[in-house]
Amino acid sequence: MENVAAGAIPVVALGNDGDGLARTPAGMMFVPGTVPGDEILLASQTATHGTLGRVVSPGPTRVAPPCPLFGSCGGCRLQHMALPAIMDWKAGRVVEALRHAGFDSVPAPQTRQVSPHGRRRVDLAFRRAGREIVLGLHRRRGDVVDMTACTLLDPTLLALLPPLRTMLHSLPAVHAGGDVQINLLDSGPDLLIAMDGTPDTNDRRILAEFSRAHGIARISLRARPPETLALTGPVFHHFDGTRVVPPPGAFLQPAREGEEAIRQAVLAGLPRKGLKAGIIELYAGCGTLSFALATQAKVHAYEGDRPAFACLKQASGGTRVLPALRDLNRQPVMATELAKSAAVVLDPPHAGAGAQVAQIVTGRPRCVIYVSCNPAALQRDLTPLRQAGYRLDSLTVIDQFLWSAEVEAVCVLTLPAARPRR
Repeated sequence: MENVAAGAIPVVALGNDGDGLARTPAGMMFVPGTVPGDEILLASQTATHGTLGRVVSPGPTRVAPPCPLFGSCGGCRLQHMALPAIMDWKAGRVVEALRHAGFDSVPAPQTRQVSPHGRRRVDLAFRRAGREIVLGLHRRRGDVVDMTACTLLDPTLLALLPPLRTMLHSLPAVHAGGDVQINLLDSGPDLLIAMDGTPDTNDRRILAEFSRAHGIARISLRARPPETLALTGPVFHHFDGTRVVPPPGAFLQPAREGEEAIRQAVLAGLPRKGLKAGIIELYAGCGTLSFALATQAKVHAYEGDRPAFACLKQASGGTRVLPALRDLNRQPVMATELAKSAAVVLDPPHAGAGAQVAQIVTGRPRCVIYVSCNPAALQRDLTPLRQAGYRLDSLTVIDQFLWSAEVEAVCVLTLPAARPRR
């Protein structure tokens, strides 16, 4: 049962999801919308969570949110906190995860934070509301909030939303609603739509006209496999100067600045000698890092998603990238192969590298570069590497999900050479 709080309480930290952690007479409690140093009054509370009533005294990192939709739109959790403080908090989370993994000496992290208005991919929901379409993100545990402003999105994508609403409203195949994923490729916006009706010839005509009017080369229907609904020009993107044709809904790093920061950190972590043995890249995707790595050495690039692999393979001709289709959870690259490489570079999904970690530990490659998007998975995957004797040489922490709890990290690990016996 909810109770109204009687007195001001201090917020002493942030939880992993970005909610403030307040100290109350009943114990610690999560309170969204607060920052460390705030003195607050609660509007209501349960055993573990409180609702902010009023900030009595603001903490030193509290700022005015830059977006008018903050607090209703579910896209950002931390716009009430200064960006430098968010960067410090995210770096601290990664350092803490590494210490829990057993690294007693964690190098001072290099940090990179992308600029606002740089996000180039977004997943939006849309709903019919009377004679209008509401298009945006879900409020926290709630309905869709119309995205009429955004401090994250690239201006090209934000400018596309008003005509996209109008077009979606005119589609006969949209009954109640659906969702749309937009990737901003070098060829322009690339749309993958799900709707609750079956598109017919008229729907396709409307989509084709919309595509031509707004410089959209491709619109696809979310299905297995995706179905092309409109194709008005070539679809392409570039990774380190190599032209690729991403499949509908392909994974992209959310910001160009973030992708470049990851690329630079990975390349800087490669060993200076011995690269003739080649690089093994795990979870290569469409080639986000593959072609950059290939400027340094031959790259054996493994990817388990068939459309991403097909994209990578098609683009790899004439390069030093050698793609292979492989489900790394079911069929990890074996230790004997890993042991022969100059370096192993992996950028696993949010859940981590799973069965692949044991093979890395057994194979003992001299250099491992781990790109992480989840501190918990990072801790879990690097614990056995630390136990196997790996040393953490460098750490780069990248904030390309501004005002959220998400964080990227690049960890460079090496296995010290065994001392000769006397």
